Amino acid sequence: MNSEIKKIIQDSISVKNSLPLEEIELACNKVIELYRKGGKLLVCGNGGSAADAQHMAGEFINRFKIERTPLPCIALSTDTSTLTAISNDYSFDEVFSKQVQAHGNPGDILIGISTSGNSKNIIRAVEIAKEKNMFTICLLGKDGGILKDKCDLPIMVSSDDTPRIQESHILIIHILCEIVEKKLFG
Repeated sequence: MNSEIKKIIQDSISVKNSLPLEEIELACNKVIELYRKGGKLLVCGNGGSAADAQHMAGEFINRFKIERTPLPCIALSTDTSTLTAISNDYSFDEVFSKQVQAHGNPGDILIGISTSGNSKNIIRAVEIAKEKNMFTICLLGKDGGILKDKCDLPIMVSSDDTPRIQESHILIIHILCEIVEKKLFG
């Protein structure tokens, strides 16, 4: 079993070593610019990616490493009454797009997290965000799916292995939080 554990760790490291640094840096700069202009971040994902969205919102609102004022960030997967009402009255494909319509303003940023890049509710959210003149960033895996060509800034994790993609997404989120916090408050 030790060799299996070591292989999983090595696979994770290998995927992380191939992350697209330029795209991550551009995302950091976009979020820094957003917060300097007084905008807000909306984040969405399904399943484990919903948990990552919530994690990101918690880090920006509370703090990451530096004591500071809160930064506005909304995880669109947390309001169960809204999620179930939209799913019941319309469809699950609209759970994030309706919230983007309600909370998003021109100049805000939507971050969609999808390991496949084909999540219909995130595709719809990106479409609405673009209609509202919001910048869109997607954390993706595999071949990027449909979202690769729909969002303004796709950040691709070069892997077909969902757990390795998710581990890399949380690293990207932590990089964003740390860099943005340092540049704004460090």
